[in-house]
Amino acid sequence: MKNARQKEIIEIIRQHTVSNQDALQELLKQRGYPVTQATISRDIRELGLIKKADGEGIYHYVMPDHGAPYGDMLTGNVLSADYAGHTLVIKCRSGTAQAVCTVLDEAQRPEIVGTLAGDDTIFALMRTSEQAKRFASELMEIIQGE
Repeated sequence: MKNARQKEIIEIIRQHTVSNQDALQELLKQRGYPVTQATISRDIRELGLIKKADGEGIYHYVMPDHGAPYGDMLTGNVLSADYAGHTLVIKCRSGTAQAVCTVLDEAQRPEIVGTLAGDDTIFALMRTSEQAKRFASELMEIIQGE
């Protein structure tokens, strides 16, 4: 439910100019996600949303643009990445796996068949064991700043 809701939040802020949590809460409610303000606040923090001014000076929520495909979401939240066969196991800071998983899903990497996130762990099914090995290595390079 959390992963689906957070994906919906990303979709909402791409389609609408959402300038406050009340507006986001109403749009989520219209889409079948009746949530509290505390839940919205937590989702905003986990997704790393920022407020940015548009051309008219109106501030609204956007996904951070860090110039890299994954931004700071990975470097700030991923602790480690390892693989076994076709399965990649990504360890995250507590409570951030859903948001990191959303970022990975949004990247639409063809070697990722699918992902599953818990509170602090993501399982990603890769097409081949070689791709799992390469992607684990890539993630470790990103989080270690290499």
